[in-house]
Amino acid sequence: MDACSIRPIVIFLALSLLLFGVFPSLADTDAWTGSMGFKEEGDDLSSTHRKLLRHRATATAEPDRMWGDKCSKSDIVIHQGPTAPLPSGIPTYTVEIMNLCVSGCNIAGIHLNCGWFSSARLINPKLFKRIHYNDCLVNDGKALKNGGTISFQYANTYLYPLSVSSVVCA
Repeated sequence: MDACSIRPIVIFLALSLLLFGVFPSLADTDAWTGSMGFKEEGDDLSSTHRKLLRHRATATAEPDRMWGDKCSKSDIVIHQGPTAPLPSGIPTYTVEIMNLCVSGCNIAGIHLNCGWFSSARLINPKLFKRIHYNDCLVNDGKALKNGGTISFQYANTYLYPLSVSSVVCA
């Protein structure tokens, strides 16, 4: 190969590096994860340090309503993320449970799947309590007003996955 045939290749590589290395938005790069549009298993935008800020699964979920239903369990959104540990070093987490019903409904009887939930920090049982294995009650069963939020902190060695199991339209 002579110098004339190598020059276009070098220019092409230099321009590619410039466009895709310096300006990643032109290459459809996900600015949060640094991936090139590929989603690896376990690659979730709601990583532990971002859960309170952004949660893709709830942001794009459409309410799962039957015709005529006033509310559904998809109207309840749960965010949790780490906070400062206890003096003993046990990690703590803040949980926010929100009623995002678009039709202005109040939702009562909010039950969550919560496994063997427990906390080294005392939680007001009127806000959140485990009734049985994998059954936790929010707000003592009372209605969470439209736009309302219940917030509490718990302390445990790991984050408990929490999800809505049932609700009652009030």
